[in-house]
Amino acid sequence: MRTILQIVSRVVVSLLFMAGIVGVTPRPALSAAVDPAAVRKSLLLAAEPAGALTPTAAKAKLSKSPQKLVIAGQIAGKGIDPFVKGKASFAMLQLPDDHAKKPGHNADDCPFCKKRLAKAPMVAVQFMGPDGKELAIDARELFGVKQGAEVVVTGVASFNPKLALPIIQLKGEGIFIRKTP
Repeated sequence: MRTILQIVSRVVVSLLFMAGIVGVTPRPALSAAVDPAAVRKSLLLAAEPAGALTPTAAKAKLSKSPQKLVIAGQIAGKGIDPFVKGKASFAMLQLPDDHAKKPGHNADDCPFCKKRLAKAPMVAVQFMGPDGKELAIDARELFGVKQGAEVVVTGVASFNPKLALPIIQLKGEGIFIRKTP
């Protein structure tokens, strides 16, 4: 029974993530007028922004209206690929806490980490172009990141508590890459 619930949960997360990130209508390809190097330069932050929140703290801070936040996390997905192919989007999860940094610690096997991370919301990050549409440049290529990278993203965040799963939508305005795997 638990396995069926895990599979259903992963499918629901995947569908919600893809619906929130990709939308329900196809988007046009990136126009030739957009320079990926210029976009990268405009979004990559030279220094880590102050006041970064965990996804859990961000969820607690978000009210009914969207607000500017700085959120730190790890590019990862709960059983899904965190990237949307060809889009400047990714899923971000809460970073493990300090006890997880001990040598030999495996957050995937630690019951304390599993419990803490299971309650933390996922953050669906999208970077938009000047036209207000999602950038059609793969985030892996745009930022040089891959699954497991620790990042800090600034942007406008919103949270809908009525969704079955806790997902923060973050329209990214800048990204600082702390650490790559």
